[in-house]
Amino acid sequence: MRLVLALLAFSGLPAAYADDWPAPQIREVFSRSRTYFVRVKPGTSWGDAVGFKGSAKGPFATAEFYRLERDRSYRVIATASLLNPVAPVDFLVTDRGFLVALDNWHNMGYGKVVAFYSPDGQPVRSYGLSDLFSKTEIEGFMQSVSSIWWRKARTAYVREDGDTVAISVDDSGTGFVFEAANGAYQYCETRNGTYLCRDSNVPGNWKAYREPGKRSRGQTP
Repeated sequence: MRLVLALLAFSGLPAAYADDWPAPQIREVFSRSRTYFVRVKPGTSWGDAVGFKGSAKGPFATAEFYRLERDRSYRVIATASLLNPVAPVDFLVTDRGFLVALDNWHNMGYGKVVAFYSPDGQPVRSYGLSDLFSKTEIEGFMQSVSSIWWRKARTAYVREDGDTVAISVDDSGTGFVFEAANGAYQYCETRNGTYLCRDSNVPGNWKAYREPGKRSRGQTP
């Protein structure tokens, strides 16, 4: 029934193609250091998801933040409601315990596509697709009956510094580097043979790549 509703809602999109999603599950993700992990429990507010008008509304997804203690056990340090009506598509945890939630279940590219939360569960910053891309760029992404496919699946990761997150947009090296602690970003791509970045959705504002926390330039993330 949900897929049928989505098909009806998006039937006017000329470039759309059919897709299907499994039911969301409770999931856990650890930081690379294993000092923190976050458990996300799906919400039930399908009525707040795109393409599910008239469906029931309820609690949004929730996250439980855990930290490793000296006795090697994990203790809950915070519980927070997320911006996802059902669940994030992917989420990551940095070595300092920040949560990065990506996209919305069954609604890739809609709502808040990147959201940051502190280790105590407080929202830090979040972005919709229009905050990251121009209208023309968004129109160029492939669309399905449920989603706007703005990034490559399974290619988001916490970088070696443990504090920043990389998200690939395509196979050419185009993508984002986000600072988890404040949500600042650089969107980078190769332009006329030079690797350049911007820190807003204004396409003309291109600069050399700056490694977060350093003054060096011209580096590839």
